[in-house]
Formats: sequence, C-alpha cells, structure tokens
Amino acid sequence: MLEYIKVDQEADPYSIANTIALNALVARAKSKGELLAHLKKRGVEDDVAQATVFRLQEKGLINDSEFAKAWTQSRHTSKKLSKRIIAGELRTRGVDQQSIDEALEEIDDESEYRTAFSLAMRKYSTMSRFEADVQIRRIQSLLQRKGFSFSTISRVIRELGIQSDEQR
Repeated sequence: MLEYIKVDQEADPYSIANTIALNALVARAKSKGELLAHLKKRGVEDDVAQATVFRLQEKGLINDSEFAKAWTQSRHTSKKLSKRIIAGELRTRGVDQQSIDEALEEIDDESEYRTAFSLAMRKYSTMSRFEADVQIRRIQSLLQRKGFSFSTISRVIRELGIQSDEQR
C-alpha cells in the first residue's frame, strides 16, 4: 500500500516542497522536469522547487538517465512503441536529450523491426477475410500510429507476403 506523508502547513516552504515531491515519487518514478512541473502546479516557488529537486538528485531519488532507460524499456516492450515516439514522450517529460539518446541506444534497429513485425503479425492474423489492399492499409496505419519508419513498415509488409492488386 502506498503511504503518503502529510503536509504540515506551518512548516517552512522547503519541507513542504520536499513532502510534496516525495508524495509525487511514491506512485512512480518521475523525471526532473516532471517533478519541477508538479511542484510549480502545487504552488511551490521556483527557487524552492529547484533546491528541492537538487537535494533529491543528490540523494539519488531522481535520476533522469535511469528514468529514461526504464521508460524506454517499458514502452518498447509493453506498448510496442518505436524509438521516435518514445523520444517524444521523454522530451515532453522534461528529460534532457543526452539521457534520451543513451536510453534509445539500447533499442537496436533489428529489435525495433521485430517489434513492428510481431505487431503486424498479430493484426494480420485477424484480417483474413479482408482484401489485400485493406490488410496493407490497416497494418500500415497501425505501424504508423506506433511511430515506425516507412522503411520498417515496407519491410514488414514485404516479409508478410501481402501483395495488393496493383503489385500482382
């Protein structure tokens, strides 16, 4: 069970900010940018928020590099998202570009292709009653929504062996 710390309104602003930050970190790890935005939303002054986040970084409770790696692994494995979409998500969470690049290095092109292919196979197996053009369009749409490149999508379609009426 999650345990939240009660905020003592009479305490100094630094301890209030620290309590708010720790409560935010109970649910899941957050990036430095997310935590700063959360503190600002809760009415904490910028200098107090910056100091609080700095202290939490020193204690090892906030680490953007580790956050980016965990986020990348989770989103690629469970949601089957491409590196491009994951990078965008990390940017919106305030992670710096160097941490994003390091995290995305763990996903190689072949792994990304295998992910796209498994997604396409799952979709393809449910569409046997449709014409080839419809199958291709739906698989392309799925893979585009997940952020895969055109070259990856084309390779997957070729490997699946689906040929549209134009290609026959």
